[in-house]
Amino acid sequence: MGLQRRRNLLALLVAVLLIPAIGAADCRIDDSGLSALAASADRFKTLRTLHVAVAGEPVVGRGFHGASPQVATNVKSASKTLMAAVVGAAIQQGVIRGVDERVADALPEAMPPQAPEPLRHLTLEHLLSMQAGLERTSGEHYGAWVASDHWVKAVLDQPMKGEPGGEMRYSTGNTHLLSAILQRRTGASAYALANRWLAPAGVQVTDWITDPQGVALGGNQVAMRPAALLSLGELYRRGGITADGERLLPEGWVRASWQVRGRSRWTNDGYGYGWFIRSFAGHPGYYGWGYGGQMLYVIPELAMTVVITSDPNKPSGRTGYRDALHGFVNRLADRVAALQGACVASFG
Repeated sequence: MGLQRRRNLLALLVAVLLIPAIGAADCRIDDSGLSALAASADRFKTLRTLHVAVAGEPVVGRGFHGASPQVATNVKSASKTLMAAVVGAAIQQGVIRGVDERVADALPEAMPPQAPEPLRHLTLEHLLSMQAGLERTSGEHYGAWVASDHWVKAVLDQPMKGEPGGEMRYSTGNTHLLSAILQRRTGASAYALANRWLAPAGVQVTDWITDPQGVALGGNQVAMRPAALLSLGELYRRGGITADGERLLPEGWVRASWQVRGRSRWTNDGYGYGWFIRSFAGHPGYYGWGYGGQMLYVIPELAMTVVITSDPNKPSGRTGYRDALHGFVNRLADRVAALQGACVASFG
């Protein structure tokens, strides 16, 4: 049996078996271990919600420390993953020709009068992969950037620190340029477009902020319900197609998004189009990460999607919390893999 067919069989088995009736006689798998593992997330004091889906079926949906599992939260930079999806949907809709479009052509009025030659060759792909070459507008530069009176022009006025397509420099300004391009093309906010184009997959944004020119902030300060973020992960897990078979993202978009194009200078994790890339429990995995521990994980080999939301006002990188969440997802992945293996074994 081919590898892909085996994976499809595993996904089908889990869809049938890894639900509240998981202890049915046909499989005789007790999911108490998964439930106990999910409950153990209570030890993370800033964690607020945990949702897990396997093969499209919700298997965990919990709130912690008084939080409702359905409450919308500021997903912070996890919205960069959403922005990448909106760009993909824009290509599918014909609004954008492709990732090779140049920013100078898409935002000509925002370009500096004497734009350096490398800036003239900046493309949407460079923005998606955080390889713009521009000085970052995140981290220590974020405050000055959002205090400026024209955020789009302020991004393009940043000094060039490298060539487009070179070293990864994580920057909210990159995704804000994508938001500006989408709004200029359509007359609608990037997040309103998300609610229009990605709605068939269950993706919905409930709130966002705008810059002084009314452009929706691309890549930060976006509110979503955990279920909507989970739906975004599921859309990618299915290759850009809804559960009903409707294509929302172009053929090959997910594959291109999950290709390593650069690496984080802090974690050495890979980065594609809006997704970080690393292994979880020995399986290739992809994740979006927002300040405080707003996390979206997809592990395709296990047909598994995980959403974690946390207190958006507490750091997660330098405190070790993000890495602790990665470790927790490793354990979830191990448990799901074991359940899948037991299901297959029970069928001989």
